[in-house]
Parts: sequence; C-alpha cells; structure tokens
Amino acid sequence: MKTVFEKIIDRELPADVVAEGDRWIAFRDIHPAAPAHVLVVPKKPIARLAAATSAEQGVLGELLLAAAEVARREGLGESGFRIVINNGPDGGETVPHLHVHVLGGRAMNWPPG
Repeated sequence: MKTVFEKIIDRELPADVVAEGDRWIAFRDIHPAAPAHVLVVPKKPIARLAAATSAEQGVLGELLLAAAEVARREGLGESGFRIVINNGPDGGETVPHLHVHVLGGRAMNWPPG
C-alpha cells in the first residue's frame, strides 16, 4: 500500500509543490506547525532515517541541501528556520516515509513543545 507521500509523488493526490528535483519533492504541509512549513521528501521511499543505508547517502545529502534552498525561497534564510526529521512513533513520525520538515516564519523555542 502506498503512503500519502508516494501518492503525492505519483500525482495521485494534490499538493502545493514548491520545489522539485530528480530525487526529491518539496510541498507545503497540510497541517502547518508554523507560518512556513514545507516537507522535503525523497521520491524513492525510505521508511525513516534509521532505516537508511549508505546506498542512500547521496539522496540524504540532497534532502538537506533542498531543505536549505526551500528555506531561502520561503524568505527564511536571514531570519532563521528549523529542520526536523521525526523517526518512529515516539519521535513523532506519522507517515512511514522519510521527510524533512522546514519550519519558519516565527521564533522557534528550545526545547520544542
């Protein structure tokens, strides 16, 4: 069964796509936790960061570079932004497909709530 992210990647579900590369796609979160909240998702499913192997090293690097580019495009480069990767249920993961949250547009507190 496909995850919601696979359906978005395959264009079976609509999404507000803000950027795309050969191996990743970035789209707005439908339940934003900040004024700017974009997800950067590898097109090839990787269940979670802990499941990634050295074979995915290249795409993992691309995800972080894409997240930084998305932050710049969203106007967050100067004010700052937060990058989050949830891993497993206790880590807040709700979709078993690795994704990077790019959050900004407001001050981020530490520790997170």
